[in-house]
Amino acid sequence: MKISRLSPSDVAETQRWNAFVQACPDATFFHRAEWQTIIRDVFRHPTHFLLAENRGEIEGILPLAHVKSLLFGNALVALPFAVYGGVATTTPDAAAALEAAAQDLARQLGVDHLEFRNLSPRHADWPTQDLYVTFRKALLPDVEANMLAIPRKQRAMVRKGINNGLLSQNDPTSDRFFALFADNVHRHGTPALPKRYFDTLLRVFGNDCRILTVASPDGAPLSSVLSFYFRDEVLPYYAGDDEAARQFAANDFKYWELMRQSCEQGLKLFDYGRSKVGTGPYAFKKNWGFEAQPLHYEYCLYKRDSIPQNNPSNTKYKLFIEAWRRMPIKLANLIGPHIVRNLG
Repeated sequence: MKISRLSPSDVAETQRWNAFVQACPDATFFHRAEWQTIIRDVFRHPTHFLLAENRGEIEGILPLAHVKSLLFGNALVALPFAVYGGVATTTPDAAAALEAAAQDLARQLGVDHLEFRNLSPRHADWPTQDLYVTFRKALLPDVEANMLAIPRKQRAMVRKGINNGLLSQNDPTSDRFFALFADNVHRHGTPALPKRYFDTLLRVFGNDCRILTVASPDGAPLSSVLSFYFRDEVLPYYAGDDEAARQFAANDFKYWELMRQSCEQGLKLFDYGRSKVGTGPYAFKKNWGFEAQPLHYEYCLYKRDSIPQNNPSNTKYKLFIEAWRRMPIKLANLIGPHIVRNLG
C-alpha cells in the first residue's frame, strides 16, 4: 500500500481524489479536496491530505490539518471546520495504512492529540467525545408528503411562516447571510468566522454551496442559511437570524423552504447537521421529527490526559462569552477571525 500526499496544485491528482470521494460510500462533502485550499488560504493551517493507493488505484483518503494555538492546544485533526471526517476507504488495509500514517505524522509534528471526526466508531480503545450528534433523514419524493411528515406543532410553525407572506430567495453573494450570521453568533457570545471564508466557499464549491435567505413581505432579511450539496444530499451548515425572525417564524420557514426546494430538485437526504446534546438546536431538530445519531469523535492522546473541551459548553469560557456579547459588533468581527481560526 502506497501512502502519498495530495498537492493542491496538481489538478489531475485533485480530480482523481474528488472522483474517489464521489464514488466512495464512506466519503462526505468534507472529504473533498477543495478543503485543503480553503483551510490553508483562509485559516493558514498546514494541511496533510493523505491518499492510499494499491497498484495505481486509490483505495482510501484521509484529509488532515495541523491546528496549533497557544490558547487551544496543538492538534492534528480530520478535519477542522468539518462535522465529519476521518478515513474514507474501500478496503480495510487502506484504512489501517492511512490511520497508521496519521499517527506517525502526529508524532513527528509533536501534537498534543490526533482527532478523527468519524460517523461510525473505529477505535474502541480511544477516548471518545460524546458531546455531539447528527440528524439525517430521507426526503420523501413528494413535497406535501414531506410537509405532513413534520410533527404537528412544528408543522404549525412552518404554516405560520407561510401565512406571514415570507419570501425565500437564493443569494448569489454572502452579504445578507453574513450580516445575519455575524449578528447571531455575537448575540450568543461567540466569535464569527470571517466573511472571506464564506466568499471562498461560494467561489470554490460553486453550485455545491448555496445561500437561501428569507425576507419579510417588505424585503427585510430575517433569516439565512448556507448549505452544502453532495451527491443526493443537502446539508444546511451555517445559519443566522435577525432578532425579529422569531415573531415571523422565519427560521422554521427557512428550513422548510430548503427542504421543499431540495425535494423538487430530486435530492434524497436532508442532513440537519451536528448539534450538542441538550441544547436548543438539538431540541429544534428533534421537533422536526429527526432522530439523533451519535457522532464518534475519537482521540489519540499524546501530550494530554483528557479530551480537549474547546466549546461554549465549557464553564471556563463563561466570562469570555459574556464579555463578547457586550463588545461592539464591528470590533467583534475584526477580532473574531483571529480567535475562531483555532477553534475549528
